[in-house]
Amino acid sequence: MTKMIMHGCNGRMGKVIIDLVKEDNDIEVVAGVDAYGDNNYDFPVYRSLNECSTEADVIVDFSNASAVDGLLDYCTAKNVPVVLCSTGLSEEQLKKVKEASTKVAVLKSANMSVGVNALIKVLKEVSPMFAAAGFDIEIVEKHHNQKLDSPSGTAIALADSINESLNNEMDYVYDRSTRREKRPQKEIGISAVRGGTIVGDHDVIFAGHDEVVTLSHRAYSRAIFGKGAIQAAKFLSGKQAGLYDMSDVLA
Repeated sequence: MTKMIMHGCNGRMGKVIIDLVKEDNDIEVVAGVDAYGDNNYDFPVYRSLNECSTEADVIVDFSNASAVDGLLDYCTAKNVPVVLCSTGLSEEQLKKVKEASTKVAVLKSANMSVGVNALIKVLKEVSPMFAAAGFDIEIVEKHHNQKLDSPSGTAIALADSINESLNNEMDYVYDRSTRREKRPQKEIGISAVRGGTIVGDHDVIFAGHDEVVTLSHRAYSRAIFGKGAIQAAKFLSGKQAGLYDMSDVLA
């Protein structure tokens, strides 16, 4: 039985994961951490990790970027693996993630769903073919109006998978309003839409001469991310120090 701490237990994803864990006989939530909200659970809830005295095999994080530094400090000090799902991390925080992974197992993924990670794998295979044929590449992502970061971490992960397959020759462009010129070929345009209750839509558009190919992923429920996070938590428990991602879980 994997013992898990839910970091950000009162957030949308925290509540989804807690409900999903109740249906899984191989994992249990032994504690929650959240500075806000109710503590009406059958496990202790702490306002911060510094107050947490409950031992666990792994921490699943769905909090926010401002809490990640303290989370990584706790995990390295206590040698507790962490599934890191918060997005919008700064360059300094990304460096800290890599440093922490030399001491403890860290699984970082911009998106926990099986479908998105399958899409990432496909993009690595097909992008060189489209680029060689002169296709332009654009990414459009859509999320609910409460999402704080833009573009989404998933959109960046999709762009990174494409760029890595093209020897990192592409530039990312988020806004073209200040320039008046034809579109350069070696760029990936990334656009963000925020509105309503959209869970998460991502379209990767390959636009060529007289033809367009679009690879899409639609999330209809946050449960897909929760299921992936639980799968990752069970995978990461007991793992040696290192930086992992969902491709390791799904291998």
